[in-house]
Amino acid sequence: MNRGLELLGRSVVGFITRGKPEARPVDAKALARLQSALRPGDVLLVEGSMKVSAAIKYLTQSTWSHAALYVGETGQFSEQGEPLVLAEVEMDVGCVLSPLSKYGAFGTRICRPQALDREGRAIVVDYVLERLGTQYDLKNILDLMRWLIPIPWAPPSWRRRMIALGSGDPTRAICSTLIAQAFEAARYPVLPTVEYAQAMDEEDFEEILHIRHHSLYMPRDFDISPYFAVVKPTLESGFDYRALTWALEPCPAQQQLAAAE
Repeated sequence: MNRGLELLGRSVVGFITRGKPEARPVDAKALARLQSALRPGDVLLVEGSMKVSAAIKYLTQSTWSHAALYVGETGQFSEQGEPLVLAEVEMDVGCVLSPLSKYGAFGTRICRPQALDREGRAIVVDYVLERLGTQYDLKNILDLMRWLIPIPWAPPSWRRRMIALGSGDPTRAICSTLIAQAFEAARYPVLPTVEYAQAMDEEDFEEILHIRHHSLYMPRDFDISPYFAVVKPTLESGFDYRALTWALEPCPAQQQLAAAE
């Protein structure tokens, strides 16, 4: 039975991963800015182009359909000689290392865990690196198939549960799940459930955080988390609007004045 589900799962994955990002020319300057802005432990969100990406965006009501963890220099290189600095989970190959240029032509966003110290970042990075080769969870094939058929009438509160994957097998993972587990290992919050308990003062309440099950996390959670900051490479590199080169065209206000005359 499990063998049959595995084969069916691979067939479905082969279909929904069509349109996988391929090598293409990228903006070298933009890629360099992105590289310089990243730190180990940062989460890189990606606006994907695969068939499944559109369904993930619908279910999550978000621009982001994929998440990868920046792990820094690993000493490993791609066939093209590029350093492998991203750890991610791909449906068809599992947890792998990838070069940053893989997503250089896609919309991306850096989400940085605030106040996470060097030790905490090391825990997060090591957790993911130790799981390289982990396979994508294909046991729950019904969830994978539901991605292909977005349900317009599904209320937002149901969509998160519809996308919750996971067979409970510790040797398998999905992109958001693995990263969420890594931060859980460092006891760093992403979007915990908050319980309010009355403090000793009786006039104040204490926040008690409960770790949400990792299978319920999705890429956008790192974006909306109050504990992660959005880092913009253009601003990090020292943005100066006065140094911008503008086209020699009349501004709209000048055109209106000319038309009025």
